[in-house]
Amino acid sequence: MVKNILFRADSSSLIGTGHIIRDLTYSSKYKNSNIIFAVRELDGNINYKIKEYGYKIEVLKSSRIEELINLIKKSKIHLLVIDNYNINYSQEKMIKEKTGVKILSFDDTYQKHYCDILLNHNISANKKRYKKLVPAHCQLLCGKKYTIIRDEFYKQKYKKYKKNNFKKIFIAMGGADHTNINIDILKTIKSLNIKKLIVNLVTTDANKNLNQLKLFCKNKNWINLQINSTNIAKLIKKSDLCIITPSVTANEVLFLNQPLLSIKTASNQTEIYNYLKKNKYPVLKKFDKKKFKDKLCKIL
Repeated sequence: MVKNILFRADSSSLIGTGHIIRDLTYSSKYKNSNIIFAVRELDGNINYKIKEYGYKIEVLKSSRIEELINLIKKSKIHLLVIDNYNINYSQEKMIKEKTGVKILSFDDTYQKHYCDILLNHNISANKKRYKKLVPAHCQLLCGKKYTIIRDEFYKQKYKKYKKNNFKKIFIAMGGADHTNINIDILKTIKSLNIKKLIVNLVTTDANKNLNQLKLFCKNKNWINLQINSTNIAKLIKKSDLCIITPSVTANEVLFLNQPLLSIKTASNQTEIYNYLKKNKYPVLKKFDKKKFKDKLCKIL
């Protein structure tokens, strides 16, 4: 058993919520350990979610690596889990040299890491590409075998729901939707004039465009706006189509064997985007109204 574990991750309207959500899911592997989260208090954070899990939070005053090192020493940490794009190889090496702590680094984009364990849990992950990116002793956990899936998805995987005449569309463009394309997507769907339509759109209160989105959805009974939903797996399972980003959400949709249309909105989604495209899933490199409408027509 690993006694003291420190997760280093952030969430905000700019970063999104995915790092914290997957860390909370991954933390269930260490049920008998003392778990602490080191976070910043950034605008639009979901640090309250960490408290809901009953974990202790250490709020960092800065992104200075020395502050993190001091916390590792003070809390007598045995395992440091890094899920933060702003911590690089040199900083990981400094942490290791100053503290001796075991380091597990999350990676989505084939970056160089100085760690003991590297975890790339995406369906597209290829461990061979890390050959010169990590130390020789590093344990590589890559691909579908290590995909982090919440319990709610396992419960829904083999459930069957009765079909009716309504077309059900699930939309998840990230908890923060930093590109603000939800409304454009909704407008395009509506232009198809589907007679019986239900759209379940999920987002979080980290979305800085939330008030604008609420206003658009008001009095539109074909849209169910789901904020901080705890039933995402069920919503996906009951859908005829899932419109998502090529992110960890793609892992979840494919786990449930549901049809998808994926729209890339950030550079760190390139690997999964390429994987989906290579495997003939419908994708868009960026949102384009005409191309999006054409793909919707073909699918629906």
